[in-house]
Amino acid sequence: MGENRLGVAATLRALNEALGRPVALWVKESGARNLRHRDFLAPRAALSAAFPGGQVGRGGVGGPRPRPPEAVSAVSSLQGPAVLPLRVCRQTPAGLAVQVRRPEAFQRLLGALPGPAPAAAGARTGCVVLHCPALRSPAALQPRHLRSVLLADHLAQLLRAQGVDVRLVPALSEERSWDVLRQLRIYWPSGGSSLTDAVSALKAALGRCSCAASCEQGPGTAKGVICKVHLKSFVEQQGLLGYDPNLDVLLVTEGTLQSLAELQEAVLQCPVSDPMAPPASHFPSSSCCSIVHVVNCEEEFQQQQLDVLWRILDPGAHTAFQKHLVCGPVKVTNPSSPIGADQYFQLRKRQMYEASVMKYGELAQDEAWTEVIDILTVAAIRFEMLSTAHRSQITLDLENNSISTKGTKSGAFVMYNCARLATLFNAFQQAVEQGTYPPLPPASELNFSCLREEGEWLLLFNYLLPFPEVLQQAAQLPPPSKGIRITANTETVCKFLIQLSMDFSSYYNRVHILGEPFPHLFDQMFARLQLLGAVRDVFHSALATLHLPPLSQI
Repeated sequence: MGENRLGVAATLRALNEALGRPVALWVKESGARNLRHRDFLAPRAALSAAFPGGQVGRGGVGGPRPRPPEAVSAVSSLQGPAVLPLRVCRQTPAGLAVQVRRPEAFQRLLGALPGPAPAAAGARTGCVVLHCPALRSPAALQPRHLRSVLLADHLAQLLRAQGVDVRLVPALSEERSWDVLRQLRIYWPSGGSSLTDAVSALKAALGRCSCAASCEQGPGTAKGVICKVHLKSFVEQQGLLGYDPNLDVLLVTEGTLQSLAELQEAVLQCPVSDPMAPPASHFPSSSCCSIVHVVNCEEEFQQQQLDVLWRILDPGAHTAFQKHLVCGPVKVTNPSSPIGADQYFQLRKRQMYEASVMKYGELAQDEAWTEVIDILTVAAIRFEMLSTAHRSQITLDLENNSISTKGTKSGAFVMYNCARLATLFNAFQQAVEQGTYPPLPPASELNFSCLREEGEWLLLFNYLLPFPEVLQQAAQLPPPSKGIRITANTETVCKFLIQLSMDFSSYYNRVHILGEPFPHLFDQMFARLQLLGAVRDVFHSALATLHLPPLSQI
């Protein structure tokens, strides 16, 4: 994010500093009701706890803190390149309330940039290997596998948007069909280089390993076992935390070593651009490579075994950066039989087709709608899988038609509102070509003081302003507080898009954008089009992290 772009975080920091407290006293309002009166609030209870004597702010050395009137004045005069222009700060029964100079905020956000304000790409900030063991499953993929694959795919896009180099593992085998991944617009690498030398090196390391022992081939021994490795003793010796206490002996096979060799190969491909760079707290530093195992809860134990084995055989720095991002269970209600990922996709596609025919009639049966139905199906499944926190259970109701074009919390609803914006701008362009309206003037010539409808400020303040920070937060991989599990905010983008769609839909249903072609109405229409053009760009940028193309019709 550009240093001079207005931001929520920068404004909150400045507000807290104005009160002489590094702690977070201020909150950003988001509800329409409160935004009618204030944009930021320092709640009275928080102020009372921080300043028991009733004095607020920073005094001189050894001097008293200024009284509330002085603090109000200090807050009102705040300035900064990324700080929102503040109009007034006043004491209210709820606490200290601040309002923004809204016309100026509209001008600075919508007038300075010709297009969207995406998250900062900047210099590359390191490398992450995303490992999805579900793609090694010899059996057909099931919905629980899809959840971890979709999450890894989305996380890869979020990290790349922040300038992080991402490697996806394992490469898809060319010996089986991956149609369901292609249909879901999951772009995962396939093939891969020969790993023979790497596997041989790992076998040699096994021969030198004090934790490994030969495994006699008996009637109960699995085929292809090379040796057995005592994991538990290594975990105890190293004082490793967060591992399952039942980790004990692992029977190592050729397939086990293949998996490790592929992970090693991915790590070797990661660029190391600045060996002296300090490690970051939420993004990997450019001096190391982080490995994130994205697993469903049923695979977690097996992945912990692989994790410890890798630490034993390759005690390099990179193996210490392994993290486990665990997905909760996927429960399928009342299945007549176990359902595979392919069947799940086809069922949702049929339901989406039926819902579209019910809403749009014969129009939805036209061949041109085939691609629309496909994209709506992908959106429905991605939102179904990703709008819930990754550690929580998902319940799929396959008996009832839970796919709808009307529900406000579905992927189809988001795509519908994105298409409404496309229709709006297509209609405007046609009207310009027919001479009904003049072309949209440059943003610097627009009069943003015309934007007085509360829905307009809601769209800017809750969505356009914080969008880059939303993408940054969604891509953060904070280190585990204890153990090896991490929690990521992978549901953030879906929830953001759902809420944006609801507020945009409410505004669009209430406000007529393309009015009568009278010159005295053009200022307001042009300002609204500039605002909605920025909203459209946010839709497109957010959907890109889900590999969803915007729809031009629906």
